[in-house]
Amino acid sequence: MMKYKHIFFDLDHTLWDFETNSTHTLQHLYELNALSNRGIASFDDFYTRYTIHNDKLWDRFRKGFINRKELRFKRFWLTFLEYKIADEKLCSLMSEQFLQVLPTRTALFPYAIEVLDYLAAKNYPLHLITNGFEETQFLKMKNAGISHYFTHVITSEGAGSLKPHREIFDYAMAKAGTTAEESIMIGDTLDVDILGAQNVGMDQVYFGPGKPGSPVLPTYSISCLSELKKIL
Repeated sequence: MMKYKHIFFDLDHTLWDFETNSTHTLQHLYELNALSNRGIASFDDFYTRYTIHNDKLWDRFRKGFINRKELRFKRFWLTFLEYKIADEKLCSLMSEQFLQVLPTRTALFPYAIEVLDYLAAKNYPLHLITNGFEETQFLKMKNAGISHYFTHVITSEGAGSLKPHREIFDYAMAKAGTTAEESIMIGDTLDVDILGAQNVGMDQVYFGPGKPGSPVLPTYSISCLSELKKIL
């Protein structure tokens, strides 16, 4: 008899390869907007600076200090300020372009499709819990060809709560008609996916290829999605 009856996945950095897709998108926008002519000689330098600001702003967004609109604009605004470029029009344009192009990228982590097929064949109901923006996440899934695997897609917008808060997990379990004891969460962020699941008493699988340890101790740890076959 299967221990778990419902499986919840995170999307970005867990199934959908956010770093690869984001890098390719920003490289395209760097060239499209001729940023080398604006004094930004290196894409790699631009990407590094953008990532630092984006990560900090996402942390502030999760904690409720800024809203979605501020996050989308400020990650470009603060990056351009490092090059002494204060161009609101350019920041707004690149913010819009990024949200249009990013969801069309389709890179998934190795074995993502194979594992989803494996779990679907075992008749596990599969669900997603994501802090990403609803419209963007649905487009990512559609373009990557994975929408059909999931019974319920729970976004922070739909739930009115963000991981790691327990409200989004309670909302997800209610939608799926399951309990924490019969569910498991698979995600890449210890203090968001794993801690959030722990807060409601749900087992967790930490997917962390090459990532350092943390005081948060998950039920299981894997470095490749194919390892899920040993657990589920």
